[in-house]
Amino acid sequence: MHAAVVTDFARPPAYREFPEPHSATDSDVVVDVIAAGLHPLVRSRAAGTHYTSTGELPLVPGIDGVGRAPDGTLRYFVVATALGAMAQQTVVDLRRSIVLPDDADPVAIAAAMNPAMSSWVALRRRVSLQPGQTVVVLGATGSAGRLAVQTAKHLGAGDVIGVGRDRRQLDALPGLGADDAIALDELAANLDRVLAADIVLDYIWGAPAAELMAGFARGRHDSAQPLAWIQIGSMAGAYAAIPAAALRSMPLQIVGSGIGSVPVTDILAESPQLAAEISKGTLRTQARAVPLAEVEQVWPQPENGQRVVFTT
Repeated sequence: MHAAVVTDFARPPAYREFPEPHSATDSDVVVDVIAAGLHPLVRSRAAGTHYTSTGELPLVPGIDGVGRAPDGTLRYFVVATALGAMAQQTVVDLRRSIVLPDDADPVAIAAAMNPAMSSWVALRRRVSLQPGQTVVVLGATGSAGRLAVQTAKHLGAGDVIGVGRDRRQLDALPGLGADDAIALDELAANLDRVLAADIVLDYIWGAPAAELMAGFARGRHDSAQPLAWIQIGSMAGAYAAIPAAALRSMPLQIVGSGIGSVPVTDILAESPQLAAEISKGTLRTQARAVPLAEVEQVWPQPENGQRVVFTT
């Protein structure tokens, strides 16, 4: 079979022959992969920079996808082995998969499940979103951020405020359910518009997160109002100099949401409902389907608001 194969962390995967997989346990099956998304986590693992990377080569990237199981069922799966999803076939633990309707769009599911899961699980498993609460999405113009806006609104948030860099995507946020949209470089001048937030979904971390926390500490109108800060991504930097005053001057709870902090059992428990909402079009993302054979050429290209999905 053919697969995207990483042999050097400094180079994109190459499309080449790879040994066919075989199931090793009673719960494993070999599925024919239909679609697999190129998520930021997939990129960082393929570069050997993610905190879950093992450093072993060669590797086939891809953490999830949609495939056809031997019994004919269409399944969304999360890969639990070193053989990733970006191959014509991969090994899937059936306990880490869910059956999809036959009319489900594999590309839409592969594009949206991973980025949407970040906010869906954060708001359902890491904190308890109460109806009517205000949610700020820091980094709202990326694929995951745009889905976070939709997810927060769908799960009952009152006001959803999107903050991001991409002006074109920022202008589109109201059409996805955002009640307000603020450019990141104008946030300091518009701090009053976010100070009533109950929850921050943070996809960027770094200096912008530290500056916003400091802003909450200085300007919060009700210092007794709790603020839940959920750290999900780190596009602006792996470290943030959190001001001590932010921790002392208000009931600030900082939690992470990602691999390790959320059990796989929780993620799988949420998957059927999330997949159903994506299939219905409640949660939408822009997807770009590309043949897996073009992986080496497409891999370095910027996302530009579209999640690349490799198809076999």
